[in-house]
Amino acid sequence: MRALVTNDDGIGSPGLAALARGAVAHGWTVVVAAPAEEASGTSAGLWAAGTAGGDGRVAVERRELPDLPGVPAHAVAAHPAFIALAAAQGAFGEPPEVVLSGVNRGANIGRAVLHSGTVGAALTASLNGARALAVSLDVGLEPPPEPHWDTAVTVAAALFDRLAALPGAAVLNLNVPDRPEVGAPRRAGLAEFGSVRSRISGDDDGGISLAAVVVEGELPPGSDARLLAEGHPTVTALRSVAEDPGVEF
Repeated sequence: MRALVTNDDGIGSPGLAALARGAVAHGWTVVVAAPAEEASGTSAGLWAAGTAGGDGRVAVERRELPDLPGVPAHAVAAHPAFIALAAAQGAFGEPPEVVLSGVNRGANIGRAVLHSGTVGAALTASLNGARALAVSLDVGLEPPPEPHWDTAVTVAAALFDRLAALPGAAVLNLNVPDRPEVGAPRRAGLAEFGSVRSRISGDDDGGISLAAVVVEGELPPGSDARLLAEGHPTVTALRSVAEDPGVEF
């Protein structure tokens, strides 16, 4: 399988390199292309330097990633969804059959996956015919110095063959607890929100502040938020944009 590995934490993220190593170890042909700078929370936005009021050229720089000799790696001045779209059109060689997005630093659960650059890249890949897996590690609000990236990759790699066997344009969203060892992933539904959610408030000077706050109360049974909080990896099949024939107007 031809695999593109991307993320929204940027080309220097250790989670990106760990996921690429896992794909190489699985025997896939891997190309890495990721944002030159962090692009978290960009959803499926197609921003790229040079495309808005510029000359249309997007900067791409070759990089060497740790323990990945011979694997092409590109730092792209763009959001991850743009990178997934560019890859589908042959910007980094043969279009990928599989897109792996992550390993993200922080969980992507509940309906808030709408805003995730990690998930946005996977959904964009699916719109262009590739199977995609978004992988996130639940490091909490205060990430530890050494997150367990390899745990997330081990769980993800166990899904690689199942992902490859799915119909084209399938998308899976995987979240893994930040622990040395975990069990097999459990299929989960999307919670309305996770154990942490964003809160926006006005400042005294007229500005707007964005903060992450812990949600109190019970999380829905069987949801990705609940199962992840209980220490289980979760996997959710996502559907990309489609019309809704059930709405009458």
